Amino acid sequence: MTAPLDVQGNAAEAQPEAVLAGVEAKAIEGRSLGQIAWMRLKRDKVALGSGVFILFLLAVAILAGPITKLYGHDPFIFNSNLIDPNLGTPKGAFGGASTSHWFGVEPINGRDILARIIYGARISMIIAFLATGVSVIIGSIAGMAAGYFGGWIDSLLSRIMDLLLAFPLLLFAIALVAVLGDYSAPGLSPDNTRVALLVVIIGFFNWPYIGRIIRGQTLSLREKEYVEAARSLGAGSGRILFRELLPNLIGPILVYSTLIIPTNILFEAALSFLGVGVRIPNPSWGGMLSDAAQGYFQIDPMFMVVPGVALFVTVMAFNLFGDGLRDALDPRSER
Repeated sequence: MTAPLDVQGNAAEAQPEAVLAGVEAKAIEGRSLGQIAWMRLKRDKVALGSGVFILFLLAVAILAGPITKLYGHDPFIFNSNLIDPNLGTPKGAFGGASTSHWFGVEPINGRDILARIIYGARISMIIAFLATGVSVIIGSIAGMAAGYFGGWIDSLLSRIMDLLLAFPLLLFAIALVAVLGDYSAPGLSPDNTRVALLVVIIGFFNWPYIGRIIRGQTLSLREKEYVEAARSLGAGSGRILFRELLPNLIGPILVYSTLIIPTNILFEAALSFLGVGVRIPNPSWGGMLSDAAQGYFQIDPMFMVVPGVALFVTVMAFNLFGDGLRDALDPRSER
């Protein structure tokens, strides 16, 4: 094929403007890792739906007071007029469920179940998120230090992790709460002191799980070229840890955080079920299950079904969202 000729018969050179004339030019835009992860996450409808449910649950926990006030029932009020005086069971079918009390009322005392579920969500979210924050902060710092420095620092921190992982956490938590359960810290009420104690116990003894993961990631990242370049330019250990390594560890930290939150929710529910969790009469999903297990579920199944379903759906939502977030942040994922 010959080049086109001009009017003098010479070969004409094609101009870029002529080639692009009449064609819509589109700028090539790069995508950040966050945009790629969000695009992948949007494709996972199950994870996206779980994330929406988690946001809804957080909104309910934060606005528990206004919601129950709008609902018209206080979680601490006894409605004895709704209880059969002879049997101690709620009047009506399905545990006294009605247009006024959507999920019925508790046996014996008649407290509204939905109002207590809403307040129980607030307690569970506060303890789970604060305990997860404590675990993530301690575990991330210890894991990065162990993986980056190595040597005796790695050996010391690894043995501490092994010791805490082998510790009978549930038994220790029961004993510690039993001893300090009625203690009131300065500036805190007994109820808030109990919540703070649960946060410290759950958060402190769970950090080795994330610490091991961060340590393994740091061992591989410390040999990367950008770390060697930063070290050759004179960067100190602190700058390398928090300016070079930490941004590349955000993905694993976020993923594991979403997976450890439901574990903390279940742990708090287990402590409340055993009577050493949230102080009575503050509502807790584990405490409601404990009350229902004392024989009330036989006369009022809704008393056990509602908090059980709430606990199951919440834990399932966090697990599904964590799985979807892990796939979205995985650079080797094909989704």
